[in-house]
Amino acid sequence: MTHSQLSLNQATIKYAPLADAVRVTADAGYSSIGLWREPVAEFGLAASVTLVEDSGLRVSSMCRGGFFTLTEGQARRAAIDDNRRAIDETAAFGAPTLVLVAGGLPDGSRDLVGARARVADAIADLADYAQESGVTLAIEALHPMYVSDRAVVSTLGQALDIAEQFPAEAVGVVVDTFHVWWDPQVLDQIARAGATGRIASYQVCDWATPIAQDALLSRHYPGDGVIDFGSLTRAVLSTGYTGDIEVEIFNQQIWDAAWPDVARRTAAAFDAVVAPHLAESARR
Repeated sequence: MTHSQLSLNQATIKYAPLADAVRVTADAGYSSIGLWREPVAEFGLAASVTLVEDSGLRVSSMCRGGFFTLTEGQARRAAIDDNRRAIDETAAFGAPTLVLVAGGLPDGSRDLVGARARVADAIADLADYAQESGVTLAIEALHPMYVSDRAVVSTLGQALDIAEQFPAEAVGVVVDTFHVWWDPQVLDQIARAGATGRIASYQVCDWATPIAQDALLSRHYPGDGVIDFGSLTRAVLSTGYTGDIEVEIFNQQIWDAAWPDVARRTAAAFDAVVAPHLAESARR
């Protein structure tokens, strides 16, 4: 039996079609799954909701919304409209959280400050709708190596600077160990997030070098790298966080492995390096 807070993010078994991903996750003893919009769209939203309900799993989060850094125009309006659809999809599953990836610099731009400002502006367009839908928009800070092409929000502090402009029920943050472990301010920023109830999702995977040729595919099973899961997990739990903890891994070798084996190894890794800190917190 896997830990009750452990969730398998669908990206960890990326090549599994939705029905297979749900089956493998449930068969491995998980209580929760993190879904991605593209496989849901392929299977059909209504059919996907029924599939998950029948499996007995809950949905910990929906990935992903965001990509807000375009300058004003038709493409930016289309992106914001797509995020409204993402909120609807998240709500259809009864999931609490839509993960937002800010987006990188627009083609030809060097205006990092302006790009970050447009992220906040887009969230302002969506926050009320999300809150009315019962969905928290969770801003995910990505490691700075992704700032140009994927996320101009690089630290938990930057994510909180945006989130704190809105009600906590509407906008929170993701604490993802892969992206924030290096930050000298991370423990203080986790405490800051917790003080106002802003931690909408806690995601775990490990960091190991050398970085893959495609830097996106450099995540590892917890325990296979250098991240101190003890300090980060204790910091998150000390805020009162009781939500699901997702393992989200982008790694070609893991994607190429048998899905049930990945699900089992993910649970074993979690039990070895994350779960002991959950037990320690429960004893306090």
